Amino acid sequence: MSNYSHTVGGHTWRFDSLREVMAKASPARSGDYLAGVAAGSDVERVAAQMCLAEIPLKRFLDEALIPYEQDEVTRLIIDSHDRAAFAPVSHLTVGGFRDWLLGEAANEASLRALAPGLTPEMAAAVSKIMRVQDLVLVAQKIRVVTRFRNTQGLRGRMSTRLQPNHPTDEPAGIAASILDGLLYGNGDAMLGINPASDSIAAISEMLRMLDGIIQRYEIPTQACVLTHVTTSIEAINRGVPLDLVFQSIAGTEAANASFGINLGILQEGYEAGLSLTRGSLGNNLMYFETGQGSALSAGAHHGVDQQTCEARAYAVARHFKPFLVNTVVGFIGPEYLYNGKQIIRAGLEDHFCGKLLGLPMGCDICYTNHAEADQDDMDTLLTLFGVAGINFIMGIPGSDDVMLNYQTTSFHDALYARQTMGLKPAPEFEDWLLRMDILRQHDGRLELGRQLPAPFRQALEQLT
Repeated sequence: MSNYSHTVGGHTWRFDSLREVMAKASPARSGDYLAGVAAGSDVERVAAQMCLAEIPLKRFLDEALIPYEQDEVTRLIIDSHDRAAFAPVSHLTVGGFRDWLLGEAANEASLRALAPGLTPEMAAAVSKIMRVQDLVLVAQKIRVVTRFRNTQGLRGRMSTRLQPNHPTDEPAGIAASILDGLLYGNGDAMLGINPASDSIAAISEMLRMLDGIIQRYEIPTQACVLTHVTTSIEAINRGVPLDLVFQSIAGTEAANASFGINLGILQEGYEAGLSLTRGSLGNNLMYFETGQGSALSAGAHHGVDQQTCEARAYAVARHFKPFLVNTVVGFIGPEYLYNGKQIIRAGLEDHFCGKLLGLPMGCDICYTNHAEADQDDMDTLLTLFGVAGINFIMGIPGSDDVMLNYQTTSFHDALYARQTMGLKPAPEFEDWLLRMDILRQHDGRLELGRQLPAPFRQALEQLT
C-alpha cells in the first residue's frame, strides 16, 4: 500500500491508497457519502484531484483497487489488458492523459486503437478531473459502431430504445405503445420490454409477439425482453425467437453475484445467443444495463467509489462485444444520485468512460419521483448527450413508465434531439421509416409524415 499526498493552502492531505485518492477525488454525490468514502470537504476533494492528476497511468496496473485474488472482475481487467495498445499513453500521468485526450492527437482512429489498452480505473480517474465540457468534447470524438439488424453508433445518428412497458404485460397495451413509438420514428435501437412477470411462459409470449411485429412489418430492428440471462438461455433452448440477450451487470464479483450471475453464466448466454444467428448485419447481440450505486446497494463495493465501480462494469460488458450498453443513470434513486446536478454529471461520466473503453453507450436519462430532479434536468442531459454523440436513448409514452414508475425520455424528446441537432435514426431504420411514409424528407431534413400509414391504420383498427 502506498502513501499519496498533496498540499493545498499550507495543509498536506494524505491518502492511504489509490482507492482512497480515487474516492475522495470524485465530484460530490450522495452515494459516496452514504458509503463513507467521499471527501470531507471541497478542499480535501481538490487536494485529492490534484494528487490524482500527478499519478502515472501505469500505477493502475500495479495497484488493484480490489485485490486480484478476491475478484473475478479485477482478474478480467488485468488479464485482458493490451499493453501494446496502451503504449502511446503509457508514459503519461492522469493529468497528462486528460491533456492528451483534449488535444488533436486524440481522434477517432487513435481513440479506437487505444481502448483495449485502458483499464476502467484509468478511465474513471481521468473523468474525475474533467469538466462537463471535457467529458462532452472527448466523447463526441469517439464512435463505437455495432451491428445486428441495423447499424448503431454512426456519426450524425442517434437511436432510441422503444420501451413499451405495461404493468400487466397486456399484449394490446404493449402493441399500442409500439405503434405510438414507431409513428414518432422510435425503435431503431430495439423494441425492449421490461416484463412485469419473469415466468418463462410470459417471457416467451412477449418474445414471439415482438418477433411477429418485426417480421410482419419488415422492420430492420431487434427485440429484447429484459429478463434474467438464465431465462433467456432457457427460452433459446425452447426454440423461442430471441434477438438480444439481456443482463444487468455491475463492477465487482460480489455485486454480480447479487444479480445471480458471474462471467461464466454471461459467457453461456452469449454463446446461446450466437447459436441462433438471427443478426442479418452482424453478431453484436448482448444488451447490458448498469447504474452508479448498484455495487453499494448490494454491499459489494469494497470501499471503492460508485463511479469507479460503474466503470469496472464496463470491463465486464466489453468482454462480450455488446450491441448496446445502457447506463440507467437516475433509476437507483437519490440515495446514490441526489439531484439533477449529480444525475447530469454521472450520466456524462458514464458515457465518456464507456466510449473511451470501446463500448456502444446509451443512457436512460431518468429520475425517480422522490429525487430532487425534474424534466428540465433531463432536457439538459439529453441535449448534452446529443452533442456528445450518444448511441441511443429511451423512448417511452409521455416519458412516464407506468410499470417501473419512474420518469425518463419520451418519443417527442427523441424528435426534439434529432430536429435541433440534425441527428438521424440508424440508416437501415431511416430507410424503412421513409418507405412507410412515417418520415419524409423536407428541405434536407426529416419530418413526420402527414397521415397514418395504411398497414398501421389496419393494426390500430384491430386494437380498438
